[in-house]
Amino acid sequence: MSGNSPVILWFRRDLRLSDHPALDMAAQSGKPVIPLFIHDDQIDDLGAAPKWRLGLGVETLADSLAEISSRLILRKGNALDVLRALVAQTGAGAVYWTRLYDPHSVRRDTEIRNTLISESIDARSFGGHLMFEPWTVETKAGGYYKVYTPFWNAVKNKGVDLPVRRPSMLIKPDTWPDSDDIEHWQMGAAMQRGAEIVRPFVQLGEKTAQSRLGSFIAQGIADYRKNRDLPGVDGTSNLSENLALGEISPRQCWHAGQRALNEGKSGAETFLKELVWREFAYHLMYHTPHILTENWRKEWASFPWNDDERRAEVKAWKQGRTGERFVDAAMRELYVTGRMHNRGRMIVASYLTKHLMCHWRIGQKWFQDCLIDWDPASNALGWQWSAGSGPDATPYFRVFNPETQLRKFDRDGAYVSRWIAEEYSQPHSDALAFFQAVPQQWNMKPSDRYPDKIIALDDGRARALEIYKSRNF
Repeated sequence: MSGNSPVILWFRRDLRLSDHPALDMAAQSGKPVIPLFIHDDQIDDLGAAPKWRLGLGVETLADSLAEISSRLILRKGNALDVLRALVAQTGAGAVYWTRLYDPHSVRRDTEIRNTLISESIDARSFGGHLMFEPWTVETKAGGYYKVYTPFWNAVKNKGVDLPVRRPSMLIKPDTWPDSDDIEHWQMGAAMQRGAEIVRPFVQLGEKTAQSRLGSFIAQGIADYRKNRDLPGVDGTSNLSENLALGEISPRQCWHAGQRALNEGKSGAETFLKELVWREFAYHLMYHTPHILTENWRKEWASFPWNDDERRAEVKAWKQGRTGERFVDAAMRELYVTGRMHNRGRMIVASYLTKHLMCHWRIGQKWFQDCLIDWDPASNALGWQWSAGSGPDATPYFRVFNPETQLRKFDRDGAYVSRWIAEEYSQPHSDALAFFQAVPQQWNMKPSDRYPDKIIALDDGRARALEIYKSRNF
C-alpha cells in the first residue's frame, strides 16, 4: 500500500464526530479518510423502532460529515466482504472502528481484524462506547463484578479521559467510492403508521444531544435525584437514545456531570451513578454474555413463568389495556414516543413477571421492538433485575404495586392523564396519538370504555409469592 493510502473509518453505534477516538486517529494520520456504514445482518436483526431510529441517525451523521467536506459511504452485505471489497477498490491501507461488546459483534470484529491483518491491512479497534473497558475493571480477587455498588466504588474515582475534539476537516480521497442510497434500505419499513407519530419525540443527532446535555446540566441536574422518579415531570437527561447510538459519548456526559458536582448541584452524583449503571450492564454482558438470552442465575431456568406470548394477558399488557393505569400509561408512552420513563419500566416489568407470571424474555423482546433507545446490555440487565433472575437483582418477593406507585410518583395525575384517553372528556393530544400509532387490528378507539383489571393486584401478588415460595431452588 502507498504511504498515502486511505483509512476506512467504519461507523457502527458511534454516530458522532466529537470525542471519537477512531475518527481522531484517522484524521491525525494525514491520510484520506473514507467514512463507511455497513448494513449487515446485525442491522437486519434489529427490532422495528431501533432499526428505524438507526436509519435516522445514519442520515444525520451523513449531514454532519458533509459539513466538514466529507461524506458517508453506505454499503450493504456481510461486513468482512464489504470491507475487503472497499479495500481492493480504494487501495485503503487501514480500517478503524469503535469497539462493541455483545458476543455477535465481538465474534464478527475478531474475524474481521484477524483477516485484514493477515492481508497486511492495519485493522484497529478503539474505545469510545464506554468509559471503562470491561476487562480493565476487576475485583481484588481478579474477577468481574457481579454487584453494582462495589463496581461503582471501584470506578467512581478512576480517571476518565477528557473528550477528544471534533476534527475541523478530513482529507478526501482522490475518488469517492460509490455508495448505496439509504432510502433503498427501507430501515423504517416495519414502523408503518407509527413512525410519523414517534418522530416528533426523537432527539436526533449529535448537535441535539449536546444541546440537551447542556440544558439538563444547567436546569435539570440539581433536582435530578428527586425528579427522575416522577414520570409526569421532564426531570431526566433524555439522552438514552443518543448514548445508545453513540450520538454523544459517555465521557462527554461524565465530565459534564463532574463539573455540576463540583458546582454543588446535588443531583449530579445520582446522574453519574446512572452513567455507571450503563457501564455495569456492559461489564456483565461482556463477561457473561448469556445475560442476553438466558436467566443469569442458572437456577431460575426451572421457574414456572409463562412463555406463551399469545395469551390474553400478554396481549393486554402490550396494548396498554391491563386496567392498571400506571402500567397502561407507560406502555402507551412507549408506543407513542419510543421511550419509557424509568419508573414506568420498573412498574411494567414487575407487573409482567410477577402479577402476570410471564417470562421476562417476553418483555425484553417487546422492548427490543419498540424502544428507540434500545441497548442490548441495558435492556437485558433491566429486565433480569426486575424479574429477580439477574445479578444484583431486586428480590422476587419485592412486588411493585402499580396503584401505590402511582399515588406516590404521580400524585397530580399528570402522567396518567397525558397517556390515557378513555373516560377523559378532553383527552391529551399524546393520549390520542396512541390510537393513531397502534396497528389497526388492535381495534382500539379513544371512545372505548377503560378496561377492567385483568387481575386483582392482591391476587396476582399472592400467586407470585406462593409460586416463589414453592420453588425448588
